[in-house]
Amino acid sequence: MANNSIKIKASITNKLCTVKALIEHVMETGLREDKKGNPIPAHFIKEVTCKHNGDLVFIANWSIAVAKNPYLSFNIKNANPGDSIELSWLDNINDSDTITTTVS
Repeated sequence: MANNSIKIKASITNKLCTVKALIEHVMETGLREDKKGNPIPAHFIKEVTCKHNGDLVFIANWSIAVAKNPYLSFNIKNANPGDSIELSWLDNINDSDTITTTVS
């Protein structure tokens, strides 16, 4: 997967940091066939991680049930403007991407 597959924004409202991310990924289940009837191999994100100022916030284990180009939104307490948010993903064929943004 090419780098820059993640678009991310982190902003603070009412003392709560909201992180919104859009991940560009095919998310193929392995259950579909192409127009010629050949199976399309599984290719999906299996793990998403988030770090706040280097500290792990969460690890999400995904599978074939997540849609193409997934959107992810979550909140982080105790974040401040200028803090670092890092979001990473790893898929079932070991492609990955990571992005870091600054809380605004």
